[in-house]
Amino acid sequence: MSDNKPHIHIDENGNEYVHTHDGKHPHVHTNTKAVINRLNRAIGHLESVRNMVEDGRDCTEVLIQIAAVKSAINNVGKLILTDHIEHCIVDAIEDNDLEAIKDLEDAINKFIK
Repeated sequence: MSDNKPHIHIDENGNEYVHTHDGKHPHVHTNTKAVINRLNRAIGHLESVRNMVEDGRDCTEVLIQIAAVKSAINNVGKLILTDHIEHCIVDAIEDNDLEAIKDLEDAINKFIK
């Protein structure tokens, strides 16, 4: 394991953050804006589903809208997973933090259910 001296990491967007190799990894999310935009899109789709159901719209139209919600949520998960791997997991590997790898495996298994 590396020493516990803090050092600076710089992500691909030029954001700096301190890392100490103390087993706690900073949560740097370089895709935060994209995640929020996609969440807002998913919320909009979900509200549309509710409105369609309340209005008694055709079931096939509702199912298509539900598919759009599922796709939007899956895309949000992919962005968050990418950030997690590129930052938290890279740091965990540097620190030989096998627990972080196990946590990632558990999260992936729950995500793809």
